[in-house]
Amino acid sequence: MKVLVAGATGVIGKRLVPLLLDHGYEVHGTTRAPARVDDLRRAGAHPIVLDAFDRTAVMQAVQTVKPGVLIHQLTDLSGGFAPERAADTLARNSRLRTEGTRNLVEAARAAGVRRLIAQSIAWVYAPGREPHREDDALHLKAEGTLAVTVQGVLALEGAVLGAAPIDGIVLRYGWFYGPGANKVPAGTPPLHVDAAANAAVLAVERGTPGVYNVAEPAPYIDITRARRELGWDPAFRREPA
Repeated sequence: MKVLVAGATGVIGKRLVPLLLDHGYEVHGTTRAPARVDDLRRAGAHPIVLDAFDRTAVMQAVQTVKPGVLIHQLTDLSGGFAPERAADTLARNSRLRTEGTRNLVEAARAAGVRRLIAQSIAWVYAPGREPHREDDALHLKAEGTLAVTVQGVLALEGAVLGAAPIDGIVLRYGWFYGPGANKVPAGTPPLHVDAAANAAVLAVERGTPGVYNVAEPAPYIDITRARRELGWDPAFRREPA
């Protein structure tokens, strides 16, 4: 089966592509940077240079590949988080979650994609009882830059979960650490990048549509559904790093 990874050269994409190939899938991967095309080829994927904001280009790319499954791992955090740049970085990432996701969903419908899996985040639940389950409310009363992030998450998750007849699956990831990310997570709950990538691989053919918390065990969050329906193990690591 063909799997298209949008954001194949990002932190999770780099770990995800080899795992998908290990499982026997034909992998097509997008990148914004032409300089990363050779990296994708060396990894064994079919590269596509693509700007997720270019609706026409997104429609054409997905129609050309006609994947059975599309995995959305797009982020835009290249601006960094220095105090003078953090607000702009978060606004750009929120825009990508909103507009880029909308383009991917439209293209997936037109191309007959069966399943759409998307990266979201697990640390924007509204304050309340813990551990948080997937049906708990998100922090709709957030302010400042957190409000910008929450709005992007709401747009992404709404588009993916409302993508019928496509099966929409949202993976709410914890704070990344591991190869390509921080040595230690920036917050709670933590999540190793290999375990994050493995959850996406498992979701290609497992799990009912909906939201899954994907993080290491922590008082903040309940990961029972991902363990039960996806067969996911937060201790998963792929070697070599």
